[in-house]
Amino acid sequence: MVRKVLTGKGITAYGNGAYCLIGGDALQQLCRQRLDAFREQRGEEVFAHRSRNRTPISGSVAYRVLTRARGRCECCGAQEQQRALEVDYIVPKNQGGSDAITNLQALCFYGVHASYCHREASCVFCALEGSVRVLLENELALCIADADPVSEGHSLVIPRRHGADGLELHQPEWNAVVKLLKLRREQLSAQDASISGWAGLLNASGC
Repeated sequence: MVRKVLTGKGITAYGNGAYCLIGGDALQQLCRQRLDAFREQRGEEVFAHRSRNRTPISGSVAYRVLTRARGRCECCGAQEQQRALEVDYIVPKNQGGSDAITNLQALCFYGVHASYCHREASCVFCALEGSVRVLLENELALCIADADPVSEGHSLVIPRRHGADGLELHQPEWNAVVKLLKLRREQLSAQDASISGWAGLLNASGC
């Protein structure tokens, strides 16, 4: 925007690798004051996502994410013909999110990031974070050992985001859940070669 609009109108100029205002000393001073106050209130980490040291999402990785999403926003389902899609992090980098493709999603400009880091003291599953019952995990889901197993190896795969209906999961959450289901099946198969079948149950009742 700066290059195409403001510079074209003679408001900014480019030099020494940066853009600057032409004149406007009072405006610059006001901007510095506001930024200093913002940094003092929020800390420097608020700008971590703009760090030049941060590796951008490569075109090949973005293509894989968009292909996986089948040309749809993975939050609201809008098609790429309706709205422009971008690839963004599910768990932000400044909140510890990884660069793995499982932590990336295709979003339109209406896409809203869910709160995957929110925890509730009354939630029995939140209380299990870091416990020995956690068998597998990724950015968006956990696989835990059932406290009252119906059979040996009975496990639960749950999303990190709170929700009453399993059918309301976003596509990246489905991907994460299915990945853990496959990994858990591989673990159990390696432990007991006599296992010949699998059964799964989806909670979509708000229980």
